[in-house]
Amino acid sequence: MTERPFFADRAGAVLSDDGIAHFGDPMREQRRLASGDAIVPRDDRAVIEVSGPERLTWLDSITSQALAGLAPGHSTELLVLDPQGRVEHAAGVLDDGASTWLIADAGDAAGLARWLTMMRFGAQVEVRLRDDLAVLGFMELGDAEKRVALVAHRPHELPLVWGDPWREVAAGGWQYAAPASHPAAGYVWIEAIVERTALPQLADAELAGLLAAEALRIEAWRPRWSREVDERAIPHEFDWLRSAVHLNKGCYRGQETVAKVHNLGHPPRRLTLLHLDGSDSVLPEPGTAVLMAGGEGEPSEVGHVTSSALHHELGPVALAVLARRVPGDAVLEIRSDGARIAAAQEVIVPADAGATAAVPRLTRLSRRPLAQDPAKPAPAE
Repeated sequence: MTERPFFADRAGAVLSDDGIAHFGDPMREQRRLASGDAIVPRDDRAVIEVSGPERLTWLDSITSQALAGLAPGHSTELLVLDPQGRVEHAAGVLDDGASTWLIADAGDAAGLARWLTMMRFGAQVEVRLRDDLAVLGFMELGDAEKRVALVAHRPHELPLVWGDPWREVAAGGWQYAAPASHPAAGYVWIEAIVERTALPQLADAELAGLLAAEALRIEAWRPRWSREVDERAIPHEFDWLRSAVHLNKGCYRGQETVAKVHNLGHPPRRLTLLHLDGSDSVLPEPGTAVLMAGGEGEPSEVGHVTSSALHHELGPVALAVLARRVPGDAVLEIRSDGARIAAAQEVIVPADAGATAAVPRLTRLSRRPLAQDPAKPAPAE
């Protein structure tokens, strides 16, 4: 957040480092947001415009997503990976027929824009970080959608409204999570790009804070660059192949690691949802260690919390990245503000994720039965 949020003077507004945390009643705001009746000012998100005739084929060649044939108005998501397949940047993607619009976490946007600018070489593209534009979030099919539709930016006729693709497995994607009824199916999350000069038109709109948006995201098991990603992160660990990676597209940086882990190996860590004992009303901060009891002695550290929230139905919950070896039924504990919080897992990425290729196993020569010499008698039984 680089400037004071437009809605910061609304009665009850409580600011955080990222924007407006809430407007005085986080639980009510969360319920209203879930029903589609409230709008979240996403001061923690930023917009990058990529223009030029080669924008889609160029983005296709340097990111994890198949974008060359992206149709106007269709929403998707991309990741930028380093040569070892680790996540460097992430963004939602929307094309309006003349420009491609990227919506990224505010802390990532400037770095992503710089990297894209450096990667242009001879491509006919231009990259602009659009500080004159704001992002509003809401759930689909409610009064909020109708209000925002009136002010959504339309630079080339098509309104800039991005639908989060996390709700289903995208074309070319893969889901590691086992449940047939994934909680993302109900996460019909929308983000609209709006000119900052149009925000006064929503002065009387019903608003919710970032805490409400985070709670619904965590409920849906949805990873985020500013929370889940660290210097070791690869997409498999967060089940991010379901929405942001196309497994059958052409080469791009980091593709070798993506293919190798998916086809032959296992991600070294895995994302899980933790249901926290709420008796102490303590929410652990991101980075808080997750501990596992191991017989006698002190519990050992097996991971860390990435996000936490007080959900209006689930109670206190958190997303955490754990070592792959941690059993799904392990007794876990978090220590925060002097409290010892019991944590029960709801497995998102299972320990056996990956290794999807059917590679035949060859019998080792040392294990093959020796041929029987016909001149020798068979051994007695």
